[in-house]
Amino acid sequence: MQQGHHRLTVSTSGQGLYDVTAPIRRWVADQNVQRGLLTVWARHTSCSLLVQENADPDVRADLEAFFRRVAPESERLYRHDVEGPDDMPAHIRAALTTTSLGVPVEAGALVLGSWQAIYLYEHRAAPHQRELVLHLIGDA
Repeated sequence: MQQGHHRLTVSTSGQGLYDVTAPIRRWVADQNVQRGLLTVWARHTSCSLLVQENADPDVRADLEAFFRRVAPESERLYRHDVEGPDDMPAHIRAALTTTSLGVPVEAGALVLGSWQAIYLYEHRAAPHQRELVLHLIGDA
């Protein structure tokens, strides 16, 4: 049984979906694991992770529009606004998505579908440095 551990820093420029598939693929390829499971963990409460379509940008635009409707920025709706009007909506969006993903690895590569990518979903308006923790466990 082999294990690998890595921290990936992602710079965001505000709300949106950031494709992090390529650096994760590169790291997995450099590990000596042919078959196993990759866990990706976001160390934050106001961003999340998604596996989503990477072909049509309208999918990402529609997702962002949906979450703006579900958790709108409004001074009247929330008590928690310590860091601004996007603070509590960001926590709600993160709670409705996920901060951890599991992705199978076969033949030393991520097992993603043809149109799938891994996205960091930034829920805050300001730029942030986000840290993803990658843990790979499996057989060589």
